[in-house]
Amino acid sequence: MKRDVIGKCPICNNELIVTELSCKSCKTKISGEFFLDKFCRLDKEKRYFAEIFIKNRGNIKEIEKELGISYPTVRKLLDEVIIALGYNTKSEPSDSEKNEVLEKLSKGEISSDEALKLISDL
Repeated sequence: MKRDVIGKCPICNNELIVTELSCKSCKTKISGEFFLDKFCRLDKEKRYFAEIFIKNRGNIKEIEKELGISYPTVRKLLDEVIIALGYNTKSEPSDSEKNEVLEKLSKGEISSDEALKLISDL
C-alpha cells in the first residue's frame, strides 16, 4: 500500500524530518536527518489544488471550471497554499487580475457590486 509522506506532526503540528532512506532495489539504508520539501507541509486538499493549478498553468478560469468553484474560492485556496509554503500573500494585484474581474463584469458573469468586492479583495 502506497502512503503519502506527511510533513507535520499529527500530535503537535511541528515540522517532521525523515531519519532514514532506503533503496527498494539493493536494500541500502541511509540514516541521518533529512528535511522534507515545502510541498510535504501541504495537507492533501492543498496539494491537490496545487496540482490542478500547475496542470492548468495558473489559468483561473480553467481551475474554476475543473473544480467547479468560484474565482474568490480559487484565490482563497491559492492564498492558503502560498501561506502554507511560508510566503506572504499580500502583494499588489496585477493588471491581469484586475482585467479578469473587469472581463467577467463586461460579460455579465458578475454584478458591479461583486466586481467592486473582487477588486478590493485583490
